[in-house]
Amino acid sequence: MPTTVYFATNRLVTNPADPINGYLPVMVPPLSPDQMTYGTAFVDGIDIATGAQGVVSQIATTNKGAFPPQALADLSSGRDMLVFIHGFDNTFSDAITRAAFNREWLAASGQPATDTTIVAFSWPSLGKLVTPPILQGDYRSDQTMARNSGIHLMSFLAALNPILRTNGRLSTLLAHSMGNLALESAVENWFLHQNAADRMFNVTLLAAADCRYDSFDLPPPGGFSRLPDLSERISIYYSQVDDVLKLSMVVNFAKRLGQDGPHNMADTTAFPPSVYTMVDCSGYRDYDFNFMTSHQYYRMSPSVRSIIASDMSRSAQASTAVASAAPAPRRRKRTA
Repeated sequence: MPTTVYFATNRLVTNPADPINGYLPVMVPPLSPDQMTYGTAFVDGIDIATGAQGVVSQIATTNKGAFPPQALADLSSGRDMLVFIHGFDNTFSDAITRAAFNREWLAASGQPATDTTIVAFSWPSLGKLVTPPILQGDYRSDQTMARNSGIHLMSFLAALNPILRTNGRLSTLLAHSMGNLALESAVENWFLHQNAADRMFNVTLLAAADCRYDSFDLPPPGGFSRLPDLSERISIYYSQVDDVLKLSMVVNFAKRLGQDGPHNMADTTAFPPSVYTMVDCSGYRDYDFNFMTSHQYYRMSPSVRSIIASDMSRSAQASTAVASAAPAPRRRKRTA
């Protein structure tokens, strides 16, 4: 059975039925969220055991500026929801299949709140690996696109917000790599546009975040300083052996959030354990580890996948009367 992925994208779309060539690495005008494309995709061929991502077999009805009526009705059904923002080096098709794969491995965990409806936001990454010259090349292009997608991502979250908490559903936001830069910009824009604090997500998972390590230190509403106003809990997954982020640190002249966690993360006043969980994934090697995959541990390592599933299920446990009021312990580094 194919996996259904609801999506929104600020890519310029020339042929909505063609997931390979119809969704360009070009952004619709920043001040025209009504030009964003919303729709439903179906992905076939996912195999969790082998890591097969599958292929987009069909794009159903699409719409400009809002979800099509049938998609909106499906999203409003009350099922727990996972919202995914992809990283750099992802075409539109890549973003959709990655979202579908994430939905399936989480659902396969069998833990509460992990069998979700998946909604993906795809920003206009070139879908190319880092190539020289790095400072002027594909990486920099993706970085600019991610940062400038903040207004569109803000509009997408505003459109999704009314249905995120319907019928007691639980909602999770998962951002990977440079998707965290897009999210950072969206959070800034949310409050710069005078939107109110609204904890629309039960938990936000920041995985291998390719943004500055001091993103939580900036004066509000800069960086992630006001992310706690949009999410009840925040979990930061990082790895000191993430080779892609080591390169990003050199390019950007600044440590990345996904390398060693946030600045001053041991300060429980700045990062109260009831809100923040820090997960050091440096020691996990239970997958084919190399330069590129070191940045993909969140979906490739069975051990890390299990931790993420447990992290999501905490939201379900906290929503029941028998749940413990004590926060889960902060996870520390394990040895290889």
